Amino acid sequence: MSVDEAEALADAMRAFGAGSRLRLLWAMFDGERTVDQLSAATGMESSATSHQLRLLRHARLVSVRRAGRHAYYRLHNHHVADLLAAIRHHHEHVYPPDPVPVPAPEIPTEA
Repeated sequence: MSVDEAEALADAMRAFGAGSRLRLLWAMFDGERTVDQLSAATGMESSATSHQLRLLRHARLVSVRRAGRHAYYRLHNHHVADLLAAIRHHHEHVYPPDPVPVPAPEIPTEA
């Protein structure tokens, strides 16, 4: 891999480097959403959501479709969904979630 290619790939991957952007991408995993829907799904302010969406559009991770006054955002293509799934799978492999303790059943005592 050349130095230029490595730098270009690193720049592309930086878009995945913020939790807010990852939450937005995951919120679009199942389909299109408006800014209001994305704000509600992520708990982010509309202005912050719009700013992060602008960065994601610039990185070509999301696309927008306008219909009247509304803008509908979606993952740019299936490769973005594949990348998100791979990132999450890798994280869960390296940092497995703590097992949820199962309470022991109560054994009735005879009086």
